[in-house]
Amino acid sequence: MRIYFNVAVFIVLLANIALAEGAKTLAIGSAAPDFHLKGVDDKIYSLKSFAESPVLAIVFSCNHCPTAQAYEDRIKALATEFKAQKVAVVVISSNDPKAIRLDELGYTDMSDTFNEMKLRAKDKGYNFPYLYDGDDQATALAYGPVATPHIFIFDKERKLRYNGRIDDVEKPTGTPKNKDAYNAIQELVSNKPVSVPTTKTFGCSMKWITKEHGVQDEEAAWAKEPVSIETIDEAGLKELISNKTDKLRLINVWATWCGPCVTEFPDFMQMHHMYRNRDFEFVSVSADNPDKKEKALKFLQGKRASNKNYIFSIEDKYKLIESIDPNWQGALPYTILVEPGGKIVYAKQGPIDPKMMKRTIVENKYIGRFY
Repeated sequence: MRIYFNVAVFIVLLANIALAEGAKTLAIGSAAPDFHLKGVDDKIYSLKSFAESPVLAIVFSCNHCPTAQAYEDRIKALATEFKAQKVAVVVISSNDPKAIRLDELGYTDMSDTFNEMKLRAKDKGYNFPYLYDGDDQATALAYGPVATPHIFIFDKERKLRYNGRIDDVEKPTGTPKNKDAYNAIQELVSNKPVSVPTTKTFGCSMKWITKEHGVQDEEAAWAKEPVSIETIDEAGLKELISNKTDKLRLINVWATWCGPCVTEFPDFMQMHHMYRNRDFEFVSVSADNPDKKEKALKFLQGKRASNKNYIFSIEDKYKLIESIDPNWQGALPYTILVEPGGKIVYAKQGPIDPKMMKRTIVENKYIGRFY
């Protein structure tokens, strides 16, 4: 009897076992483990790519984590400040995108896929290589980051001389009391020993492959949430637009007979699940005739639309238009973003751009990218 051995499956199994036991953080004095990772410029990078640099700083970070986003500009500043000394700063994203729940994306407009890494690097003007390790996480397993961001700094012999936080301010503004990573690099380029070789880190947990079940658990939970639709009149719509809450309110007017409405509705569900734990709510308003309420409800149930849903109580669509927004010309779909107090800060007739919509939400003053 022959036993056929799948090496790839076995490697993944070993990785999962290692993850279950907990990846060990690289000890001070250890040699830098090699890697072969693709960057957002589509080039392959390894330790040899930085052989000419007297100091190598490797940061494990990602797109979605609010703490990681808070440190982006300071990582760029490190690369700029030590460019003359030929210090290499490299950022690696090791999160498994398939292990990230939508409710973990409440502080971002992007997840951690390779394509989204490219977009984030372009948006922020990264001045360092941004590498992807999310498929097998072999590099993260070798280095053992515990949170994002987590920085490892190596000397010219590629021995680890510092690992831990970048500094002690986890917001994008403020003056750090302890510029730990900067100090470590400065000491190394000055041929001095690193005075503080380790610190603790603060940030989002690593999204290991073993967490993929959390996504399935999340989706299963959505299926159990009740979905309903209520009738709403002109006065109710005007009250809805006045937004006397403390939440940013996204309102989409749609209909079951509107092809673009039906096509884009899953994008709104994604936003609902991303941001609903923040000061945000999504509300849908059906422009179907009142006698089509059950048809609208069936559609919403199929989309697991557990948000607030309404259907206009009369057939006069012009009263619907005037109640929602006098500036609306009447074509569906129609989407507005309303701040507390009733200020409309976004209005779009026709399908939205989901990427732009998410950015508009997360960069609004009532939401924000940071804790």
